[in-house]
Amino acid sequence: MIYTVTFNPALDYVVRLSQLVPGAVNRTQAESLQCGGKGINVSTVLKALGVPSVALGFAAGFTGRALVDSLTEQGIANEFVTLPAGLSRINVKLKTGQETEINGRGPDIDPESLEVLCRRLDRLTGEDMLVLAGSIPASLPSDIYERILERVKPTGCAAVVDATGDLLARVLPYRPFLIKPNHLELGELCGVTLSPQDTPAVTAAARTLQERGARNVLVSMAGDGALLVTEDGQILRQAAAKGKVLNSVGAGDSMVAGFLAGWQSTGDYAHALRLGTAAGGATAFSVALATRQEIDRVLETLQ
Repeated sequence: MIYTVTFNPALDYVVRLSQLVPGAVNRTQAESLQCGGKGINVSTVLKALGVPSVALGFAAGFTGRALVDSLTEQGIANEFVTLPAGLSRINVKLKTGQETEINGRGPDIDPESLEVLCRRLDRLTGEDMLVLAGSIPASLPSDIYERILERVKPTGCAAVVDATGDLLARVLPYRPFLIKPNHLELGELCGVTLSPQDTPAVTAAARTLQERGARNVLVSMAGDGALLVTEDGQILRQAAAKGKVLNSVGAGDSMVAGFLAGWQSTGDYAHALRLGTAAGGATAFSVALATRQEIDRVLETLQ
């Protein structure tokens, strides 16, 4: 089973309008409400691909109840811890030809609720995968990813970490099965400036992170595709999907979901990379997270 953790989930209120005029009354052309948060996005795309998962995290107040109800209605298994106070976030995503986001702070997570979540992770086994994705709320300790990976280490589960900066660097000694930096984040971690066209340099930087503990390094490079350096020594490069980008929210999470779905079904890294690239591209070309039909359509076009 794949378990995803979203520490600070949200209801994303997506608003589309021709232009945004500050100080004036602006009327929308369309709006939608979606469950947001990187782990939730991974679970949503896994569901679209027919791969079961369990979404874990924290929910608070009426917004948290609405979020959990929505996931349940979509058929996404979830076990969110209900916080005693506060409100889960509502994030406003403005689509006006360019993307503007107003993200809420979210509720404080008390130590008792955090321990409830950790106890749920204790049941994982070596057959499971744990996805930790995104930033962490200010109310949690900065080393929470490390604490969780230390706690689940005896279970033998495979960890997937999609984070940036020190948050990612500090978990490398725990030998995560997969990390997914983009080429800019990879360069920052290695102290170099990387061009996505420079395959040898990107490969060398990815191998540096392997030497520090990562088993597989998936580097996303937007229009330049993706590069995967595997723990068995393969260097795989995949051209980007072709299409009009309508939405950047969730594309990276979709790539993670597609990769894991492809890996679970075949154990083949090349197939996992292609499906991950297709899923990420399909979401980028859609107004929301991609459906199975949209992913399959993009997959057929990949070189």
